[in-house]
Amino acid sequence: MMEPAEGPELRPDDGPIEGGPPSLAARLADLGPRVGSSAILVAIAILSLRVGGALFVLVWLAAALIVHFEWQRIVGGARQATRLAIGSGALLVAAILVSTISANLAALTICLTALAVGGGADPGRRGWSGMGVLYAGSLIIAVVTLRMSFPFGARAIAWLFAVVWGTDIVAYFAGRLIGGPKFLPQISPSKTWAGTALGIIGGALIGSLFLALAARLTRLETPAPNFAPFLLGLATAAVAQAGDLFESWMKRWFGAKDSSNFIPGHGGLMDRLDGFIAAAVWAACLGALRGFPSSAEGLFHWM
Repeated sequence: MMEPAEGPELRPDDGPIEGGPPSLAARLADLGPRVGSSAILVAIAILSLRVGGALFVLVWLAAALIVHFEWQRIVGGARQATRLAIGSGALLVAAILVSTISANLAALTICLTALAVGGGADPGRRGWSGMGVLYAGSLIIAVVTLRMSFPFGARAIAWLFAVVWGTDIVAYFAGRLIGGPKFLPQISPSKTWAGTALGIIGGALIGSLFLALAARLTRLETPAPNFAPFLLGLATAAVAQAGDLFESWMKRWFGAKDSSNFIPGHGGLMDRLDGFIAAAVWAACLGALRGFPSSAEGLFHWM
């Protein structure tokens, strides 16, 4: 059984605020840093998607390497530098394999490396350490697999952006402005039922609107009845929310507030990508399991 390890202490503001409900200004106090950091990350993500090819792979490989670093940093323990080096090498190999040869070989590389990295960690941290390689590796394999899927590859990634970002934005404002009962406060003190529910619905609607607009502008229809993209968006937005909760739970297990200080004053990259990682892996797996020539075609073909 994995046991909690020592890590950074939770900051005093990590729990519910006592002494009465906070003011609207207090509830939106982190809006500025969120907007600033998100604008930069969004610009990089859209540029990589627009250019595609090697740039797309390199940008998301860099993201996976940072996520792996942050995960191993949280887990801590002995031989951390060795675990980082082995895992990072595997991520590089997986990125090359998934973009040139086979996603299956890339996945096999990541799984075998996860066993090796986990074996090099302290007892009680081995499972967690190996999971870090799987977590980061699943990101690079999923996004490259989807992006390379003809003919809907770029649309699949853009749709994921629309659903996940839409979910985050709607959930943030709904949770701050409406408030109400907390959703799993022992894991994520800031999440509310209102924010979570409206975020999922909002993400699904934004994703559906994006697909409709993309079909009109490109004249390349996604073969599905009108309700299918919305239902797919609901499921994907819910998975993104679950991914956010999983990362919050993992950090709390180790007593960490943020995954790193990669984004000054606003946490790490893993904190910003947790929902997207879960949604991308879900979308890539769902598309692949449906038996179409490409994952993106399987994701959108519902006729």
